[in-house]
Amino acid sequence: MKAGFWDDSDKAQEIFDELNSVKDDVENYDEIEEKIEEVKMMLEISKEDNTEEYEKEISKTLKNLEKNVDEFKIKTLLVGEYDRNNAIMSIHAGAGGTEAQDWAEMLLRMYTRWIADKKYSYKITDYNQDTEGGIKSVSLIVQGINAYGFLKSEKGVHRLVRISPFDQQKRRHTSFASVDVFPEIKDNHDIQIDDKDLKIDTYRASGAGGQHVNMTDSAVRITHIPTGVTVQCQTERSQIANRKYAMDMLIAKLIMIKEEEKREKIEDIQGKYNQIAWGSQIRSYVFQPYTLVKDHRTNCESSQVQDVLDGDLDKFINAYLSHN
Repeated sequence: MKAGFWDDSDKAQEIFDELNSVKDDVENYDEIEEKIEEVKMMLEISKEDNTEEYEKEISKTLKNLEKNVDEFKIKTLLVGEYDRNNAIMSIHAGAGGTEAQDWAEMLLRMYTRWIADKKYSYKITDYNQDTEGGIKSVSLIVQGINAYGFLKSEKGVHRLVRISPFDQQKRRHTSFASVDVFPEIKDNHDIQIDDKDLKIDTYRASGAGGQHVNMTDSAVRITHIPTGVTVQCQTERSQIANRKYAMDMLIAKLIMIKEEEKREKIEDIQGKYNQIAWGSQIRSYVFQPYTLVKDHRTNCESSQVQDVLDGDLDKFINAYLSHN
């Protein structure tokens, strides 16, 4: 280990996370090889001991092997320039008041459950709660190797169909919320931002983050005037810290716009779901009149709606990565 390695603790931790990820990949590969050899041996033995019980054991081992291979294969699909980065995720409620805001809060719960299952961590940078219930918007940074590679599949409009808990007549309602995902990019970027192109506002924070956030005008909102991109952060104690997080998010968004601009117009990355409503959804979650989660890009489906809302998203994420 080089002298001064720990002088930059954040950078050192990133290197250790990368090292552990590579170790996990190597261990997974070795485990797959061992299981293949185990299956070969079992098949040889079955020529002499071809009992029903032994066939079940072989079938069970093959299923486990197939699952491990599929999981390993999905990782090989994460070859994008920013796939290994942390992810910046924003959730916005669509039109519909409390119904849509409750749906946005349900999506936040779904993703934080998935994050916990992946043993990732997250930090909420902005939280806009409504007094009547639910959330109008929330932004968070998801920290972990391949976080962006997996979560980029969630970008788009999500639609919920259910019997409304807020409707006394128990009618069926449709709600919409949008999910935006960008990679966190800290270094090695060529984005030049002129101070005159920025509109910076400070305000008193509110919502999740502790009582201290309401004491001073520490929250920061930054608007990039040429593109209209707006970011905000309110969960740190100091205005300086909130400004740093907001600038990191702004740079990440501008880089992704620049990448998309090579192929299409800026509107394709900024405005693909300006209208968070019917016809623009990437995935539907239906509780009534039947139970079904369906991704409209891949046709991947699951009838276990509650399991999906509890964070069981890998089926849909993997289908998206394979599809693309």
